[in-house]
Amino acid sequence: MAIGSANLNIMIKAARLAGRSLVKDFREVENLQVSMKGAGDFVSRADTRAEEILKEALMEARPNYGWLGEETGGAEGKDPTRRWIVDPLDGTTNFLHGMPHWAVSIALEHKGEVVAGVVFDAAKDEMFFAEKGQGAWMNQQRLRASGRRHMVEAVFATGLPFAANKHLPATLGDLAQLLPTCAGVRRWGAAALDLAYVAAGRYDGYWERGLNAWDIAGGVIIAREAGALVEPVVPGESLLASGSLIAANEPLFDPFAKIIRAR
Repeated sequence: MAIGSANLNIMIKAARLAGRSLVKDFREVENLQVSMKGAGDFVSRADTRAEEILKEALMEARPNYGWLGEETGGAEGKDPTRRWIVDPLDGTTNFLHGMPHWAVSIALEHKGEVVAGVVFDAAKDEMFFAEKGQGAWMNQQRLRASGRRHMVEAVFATGLPFAANKHLPATLGDLAQLLPTCAGVRRWGAAALDLAYVAAGRYDGYWERGLNAWDIAGGVIIAREAGALVEPVVPGESLLASGSLIAANEPLFDPFAKIIRAR
């Protein structure tokens, strides 16, 4: 494993603690699938418990930092320039249905810029991490965005809006234009892992609209440090504030972004 800063090591340790708790709960969820009661309430408790573990570990190590978490909201720290941005369980629906594709995501923001990120796929024991200027890694392996140069060879990922989400028409339009040009589109239901997979060259690109900062903050720096380009869908918007982004390897970014930005 690459040697990281003290902050990155704190993040990796916290992600492992939360991941260990979630893996135990995930085994129980698989049992609950066959019960009449279902697993929804249990999963919401698992999610909350994971965030409590993360908050305790991160804030104990850096008590002056601010905090933004999916379950516990935001709080400014004594040091207003730094904050943790945390999603304890990205891919909750997968977790709920017993599908092993979910992650713990932690980012460290300094003066409005994410400077370190960790995305831990605990079910597969894949720890993705990066620091600004230090490259991206998965366990002991250095990550590189894919080298594919032709759209027809490329596999992309996205999230499909559900429950009358306002972004559904745009996403359907994206798919109508993109699918004829490429080798396929995947929808695996965990934004942090989608970005980590772009970093690992498993996907050639990824896009999605209307996400929250905690969904993407950890993954964005990992993708960028692996050589991918990551930009807001609407040029000039704030990536984390808008929650809408395009990520791809450098050779494919322009043709891919042209399709997505045509909406």
